[in-house]
Amino acid sequence: MDRRNFIYTSGTALASLIFTERLTADNTHLVHLPSAVYITLTDGLHHLAKIKSDTWALKDVWVKITHNNGALEVKVSSPEFPLSNIILDWHYETPTSSKVLGDHWERSYGDLRFEPANFNRKMPWYFVQHNKNSTTCFGVKTGCNSICYWQLGDGKMRLTMDTRNGGNGVNLAERVLTAAEIIATQNITNENTFYAARRFCSLMCHKPRLPEKPIYGINDWYITYGMNSADIIINHTQRMAELVTDTGNRPFSVVDSGWAKYSPLLPGDCCWQDDFSRPNEHFKDMHLLADNIKKSGMRPGLWTRPLCGAHNDKKSKLLPLIDGRNTYQKPVLDPSIPENLNQIKNTISLYKEWGYGLIKHDFTTFDILGKWGSNMDSDITTPGWNFNDKSKTTAEIILNLYHTIREGAGDTYLLGCNTLSHLSAGIFEINRIGDDTSGKEWDRTKKMGVNTLGFRMIQHGNFYAADGDCVGLTTAVPWEKNKQWMQLLALSGTPLFISAQAEATGPWQKTFIKQCFATAAQKLPVAEPLDWLTHQWPKKWKLNGKIVDFNW
Repeated sequence: MDRRNFIYTSGTALASLIFTERLTADNTHLVHLPSAVYITLTDGLHHLAKIKSDTWALKDVWVKITHNNGALEVKVSSPEFPLSNIILDWHYETPTSSKVLGDHWERSYGDLRFEPANFNRKMPWYFVQHNKNSTTCFGVKTGCNSICYWQLGDGKMRLTMDTRNGGNGVNLAERVLTAAEIIATQNITNENTFYAARRFCSLMCHKPRLPEKPIYGINDWYITYGMNSADIIINHTQRMAELVTDTGNRPFSVVDSGWAKYSPLLPGDCCWQDDFSRPNEHFKDMHLLADNIKKSGMRPGLWTRPLCGAHNDKKSKLLPLIDGRNTYQKPVLDPSIPENLNQIKNTISLYKEWGYGLIKHDFTTFDILGKWGSNMDSDITTPGWNFNDKSKTTAEIILNLYHTIREGAGDTYLLGCNTLSHLSAGIFEINRIGDDTSGKEWDRTKKMGVNTLGFRMIQHGNFYAADGDCVGLTTAVPWEKNKQWMQLLALSGTPLFISAQAEATGPWQKTFIKQCFATAAQKLPVAEPLDWLTHQWPKKWKLNGKIVDFNW
């Protein structure tokens, strides 16, 4: 075997010569061409024949795979047949001693961990493989035009690039689609798995969009759960503003779900509201509320649901009904229709005019695909439906939606929630990286919060500011547990948001919140979970240069 062309790990050849020893300037390895290429059309899976050194074809469909700027670029043309996906296979012998970490489609759900390779397990976007003193990473660059996942085991590695339009194949016509750019790396000298994975995330996203200063503050959700009002928001803001000491980086007070005009079909439904350009009777004047938050000593932020349609919208504006999106009582705007995108842009712009410096937009993945990320193992959506515009992939349509929200927001900070992580990078300053924590039960906060912070910390500062979600400071959750969660967030360098119930905020809590606000306002080193290779909820962390042990 020629060592000039292939790398070894612990004396064992990785991937049957899957990437070269030669590195690019930024320490990426050049991934070899796959051993097999497949596509899925309406009539099923097809194995493509290799017709050139870099091209595979079937009928008038071709896939071209070339090295470009250190990445393996995948282009496809299918002028006649609707294309559902492209599948690449490599021979890959996985050492039995190795463990693998995958990512999630959108938020994580308390289930991220290093585990033995299993070919039946789908790993969205990228994976990190640890074996003794070696770390190997494979992934696709952020902002790609397909929804990608990896599989590893049984002597092979597979990348599937989902190019569907909704639940059916995309109609590319004469357009050539760049489906993805594949990159890989291996740890360098004295680089542990955590820092190798962090470096790899920086290679996947060359231009993250980040806040100028650390983000922190309050959010009312875990004390109101949508039963909020302007008076409740101001009371919460004033109570917590007394604990702020850093006037050079003031915190945000985020008004969460429950403020907009209710649908007459669903009165009182805080998460499905009829018109997100108009407040309901509990708020009345959102511009005035923003001004009052500022006067109270915080910066105003606002939650919204961009794809929520009005009860009387024409069906021609809406996505079709599918499982999970199965009632016109909750009409979802089709983001492939220019009229809808213009409406969304104008609404987001309105929030900026009202004076909100942070916009948290939510539910777009669920509203489009009809599923949460935790339910996407078998498929990311129900087969058999299309967007109004059938010529673009779902990934392209989602990217266009994200860019539309960005354009409407201008320089206002955007916090994505329930957004596709790999498509959010470089567009939104902040991204909610895990499912909801809780103001009602500690076990949920531990499951969702601690796990997502431990295993997606590698994305923080490389894709966006990674938001592990709130501290639900209520009488229902033990203070000794919430105190630890607050401490971890404050010292992690990631955003800290607190929902603080008045009854749960005594002198001890106020003193600690004041301390955590002051810490979170500063730029800190990224927290490192020291036992993440062996613990699903890491207990030992390196925080601002000190080792801290937590008792979750």
